[in-house]
Amino acid sequence: MQRSVNALTEAIFPGVNVFGEEAKTPLKETTCNKVASNLPLQMSLYFNVFYFPIWLVCSIITLQMKYDHLHPIYRVILVAVLIVVTAVEVVRLYLGYVGNLSEMIPELAGFWLLTLLLQFPLQVFLLINEGTLILPLERASNLVMTTFVVIELFVGYGAIKDVSKHLAAKFHLETFDLSNADAHSS
Repeated sequence: MQRSVNALTEAIFPGVNVFGEEAKTPLKETTCNKVASNLPLQMSLYFNVFYFPIWLVCSIITLQMKYDHLHPIYRVILVAVLIVVTAVEVVRLYLGYVGNLSEMIPELAGFWLLTLLLQFPLQVFLLINEGTLILPLERASNLVMTTFVVIELFVGYGAIKDVSKHLAAKFHLETFDLSNADAHSS
């Protein structure tokens, strides 16, 4: 009965392991073929990529509306912050995408550090500093953007841990296979 169910399932859904067949495969195959990309991080990055242009347009429109009413120091600060946030966001999203999908620790670490050290403080500044005369549209758009940054901060840390564990296990298995191959050949 189990064989017929397995055969039917394999015919309908090729490549699906049922009834614990994964436990029968060698450890090397399951570790080397496992995808370590983080789905929650990828979803957050995906939605952030689409929201970023909307946030940028809202920020530019609100800056134009309130520019004449701002203190001269806040004019300079706000323009500089928006330029830095825009540049950092483009680089940060690129590093997040490449690092997560390619399972590359340096890119993921760069994404996470940019998020923690630059993007998060600047987004919080834009969200809560009342000296910049925050408009309702600006507060709403900055709240959504800050939410994305906070989610990516926590999920990104978990993604780095998962990818590093996966790559370490893969390295140890490959090293073990090489040492066994050397032992058998001599």
